[in-house]
Amino acid sequence: MFAVKRTLKLNNQEATLMAKHKGWRRVVFNMGPGLRVQMYGAGEFSDSKVINEIKKVLTNYVKKQPECAWMNQLSSRVYQNALIDLKEAFGRYRLGKAGHPKFASRRDGQSFTVDSSNGKVLLSAGRTIKIPTLGTFRLHEPLSCSFVSQTFTLSKEGNRWFVSFCVDAQRLPILQRESSVGIDIGVKSFATLPNNQVFDAPKPLKQAKTKLVRLQRQASRQVKGSNNQRKIYDKIRQIHAKIACIRKDFLHKLTTYLAQTFWRIKIEDLNVSGMLANHKLAGAISDLGFYEFRRQLEYKCQMYGSQLVLVDRWFSSSKICANCGHKKDMPLSVLTYDCPACGLSLDRDLNASLNILNWEPSA
Repeated sequence: MFAVKRTLKLNNQEATLMAKHKGWRRVVFNMGPGLRVQMYGAGEFSDSKVINEIKKVLTNYVKKQPECAWMNQLSSRVYQNALIDLKEAFGRYRLGKAGHPKFASRRDGQSFTVDSSNGKVLLSAGRTIKIPTLGTFRLHEPLSCSFVSQTFTLSKEGNRWFVSFCVDAQRLPILQRESSVGIDIGVKSFATLPNNQVFDAPKPLKQAKTKLVRLQRQASRQVKGSNNQRKIYDKIRQIHAKIACIRKDFLHKLTTYLAQTFWRIKIEDLNVSGMLANHKLAGAISDLGFYEFRRQLEYKCQMYGSQLVLVDRWFSSSKICANCGHKKDMPLSVLTYDCPACGLSLDRDLNASLNILNWEPSA
């Protein structure tokens, strides 16, 4: 099973329709936590019973009120799925996997889910997509082939709307052209390969920092909750969405290339949370997305039939000579590995990638 995500090409009327459904989902979801808290004293009321009662009240009473007539113009599948999300949220809370469900605000919950009550639907290849109960919408990037799915999630990032759906299928593994590769991940160069191939990350947050600081300072001077402040916050959200898209685009292209090219990929099992404790490097590390790089490699290696090997995080890849095995200290300020034993002189990242490639787990 894998997911397909596409950007929707909406006009003003369609964007307004999406915003209404997003608000509809928030209204329904927020009915749950308050009512559940009121009923905690009565042990006979389970989470399922409370949610069923909410559904009955919505269907038989709330939607029939004149002031709530707008609800009847929107998809009923939105509030059905909102209640399903609420039930799952309470389930995670009971198992100790998450905190108590909180009320969704206008700034949160920029998504909603719809599904086909008649089972799976066929999505034809092309630049349009027919979403159950919502209609047909244009896509920026066409569907390359036909898909079959039942549940669709609409989400907003910045000022753009996306649709995503799951496909119950498996991608066919491909035959990789190259054998093994060791990858050294770093701040100066994001990824260095033993063949001296270097991939530099775009670092979008660093580039947008000046503009973000100016907008955030401007928002702090506005009247809290005013329309002018809301407009500035919308601009800030758009910049953060652009930053995330630039980072994801780089990581997706790099991880896809690696998984399709090499049949065995070795990377260090980095302690990212520990690295973020270094306040001098925390900003640069968080801008690069080390954890997301590993996450994407894990599922793409499974998808394309390659193998991911995690090198022991205590392995001193930067301190060992790739030629003779001599070990010496390497401060972060030293960019070249000069071996006093054999005379080898290499870029420290290239030397580390060779050591990662040659690493084998101890018996």
